[in-house]
Amino acid sequence: MVTVWLTEAISRTRLLAEDAAIGVVFPLLFSIAIILITRYADSVHLDTDSVLLGELAFAPFNRMVIGGTDIGAKSIYTAGILLMINLAAIIIFFKELKVTVFDPTLAAALGFSPALVHYGLMALVSLTTVGAFQTVGSVLTVAFMIGPPVTAYLLTDDLKRMLILSAVIGAVNGILGYQAAALLDVSIAGSMAVATGLVFLLVFVFAPRGGLISSQFRRGNQRLEYAKITLLFYLYNHSDSENEAPGCEVEAITARLRWERTFTAKMIHLLEREGYVQHSAGLAKLTQEGRDASVRNYNALFSK
Repeated sequence: MVTVWLTEAISRTRLLAEDAAIGVVFPLLFSIAIILITRYADSVHLDTDSVLLGELAFAPFNRMVIGGTDIGAKSIYTAGILLMINLAAIIIFFKELKVTVFDPTLAAALGFSPALVHYGLMALVSLTTVGAFQTVGSVLTVAFMIGPPVTAYLLTDDLKRMLILSAVIGAVNGILGYQAAALLDVSIAGSMAVATGLVFLLVFVFAPRGGLISSQFRRGNQRLEYAKITLLFYLYNHSDSENEAPGCEVEAITARLRWERTFTAKMIHLLEREGYVQHSAGLAKLTQEGRDASVRNYNALFSK
């Protein structure tokens, strides 16, 4: 919380950029933590692997004992309490969180306190991070706080669905990672982080809406549509009427539009197949349907 507050306070002065402020504040407070550990916990053995990756296999051995009665693993109650707190905060303050995060100016105009909501959210994030860090380590904490949300973001734009989908993806990643760790006899937390990365990679490539393949396909279609409209405009502007001028030479079109010959031939072929262009003897000419389509496209693009 102090890190967030100091970073934003320095950024608001406009003397340093936000990344520079983070570069100043984070090492400072991190170094203070190292000094405190050296001063008060120098005799404690800190296992680097456990700090970075955690050790979920040992989590059941850290028991919750109340009044001499063992009631189960402490991590279950810690994670359960954090889950209830986060769920309650999101359900009760969903509208306030949504408005403040996406439009703090509107939130202030509506009477909300953007600073209060922001730091409340940061408090929940800090609480969740510290609670998760004790059990799963830093790598898995970061992986699960970032991986499932960005994966869900590639699948939907609706915030509610994104939150639900993010939780489902996180659960699936955990199950897949645990099964892989048991099968390969490797680190559980490391396997879960790897599963998170692989699931994100699959969605990144194959997502129907925002995936790499669909985006490339959509950009390719947009390029073809733009090229067809451009060619229709060119032919329309170079013929006064349907019966005037025999048409435009394909070589002239290629040179004027600075296209490759194969691309020009492809565009003419596509428009000819749609009934917009007639092509013969190296000349391309609009049909009546092509002239009508040119007028429609012009009105659609420039009427507003």
